[in-house]
Amino acid sequence: MSSALAEYRPAEHENPAQWLRRVFRTFRRTRPYYGGLLAMIAGVPIMYFPYAKLSLGGMSVTMATTAGAGSLIIGVLLLVLGLTAWFQPAVRFFAGVATTLLTLVSIPVSNLGGFGLAILPGLIGGGLMMAWAPLPEPDAAEAGKAESTAKPESAAKAESAAKFENAAKGTASEAAIAKSSAETAAEPTAEAPTAKLPAQADPAEQTAAVDPKEAR
Repeated sequence: MSSALAEYRPAEHENPAQWLRRVFRTFRRTRPYYGGLLAMIAGVPIMYFPYAKLSLGGMSVTMATTAGAGSLIIGVLLLVLGLTAWFQPAVRFFAGVATTLLTLVSIPVSNLGGFGLAILPGLIGGGLMMAWAPLPEPDAAEAGKAESTAKPESAAKAESAAKFENAAKGTASEAAIAKSSAETAAEPTAEAPTAKLPAQADPAEQTAAVDPKEAR
């Protein structure tokens, strides 16, 4: 998941400084922020030097040249292109190409691109604006599937607790069953007395029990 789609702290837990930081971070991550910033930085020296007046000791030095109007136009256009990249990211590619071309044009027109101070910021800013792309939006089907399969943390904890409790109950019942079966096996089995019928007695015992007089 990209940083532009990251979840932030809820608003009720934020102070003004945190809210301002969150808004700025969201603004910065959803547009070519650094490309537009560098384009505006490049426009400042291009506009400034043709109209600047420096004083060295008691002598004033003016850098105004016949290219003052061209420098002013190029500088203003760079500022406008930087703001356009910020507030209209859809035209970022056009803004990047125009920033690169205006920076190259300022080399012969505006005192070598503001004495070289605007060349690198202008070229890098134009490249960043052309290279920037918005983050792809998540697919609706994948998002729905992720929401259906994802479980809240509290529900997961409750489910794990229920599983642990069921496992503990099963273990206790198994232990009770094993204990009862062991006690049953340990008890001695009492043999019931069996009476032998006369028909079931041994032949020797029957012969001994016959009276001798009857035998005669």
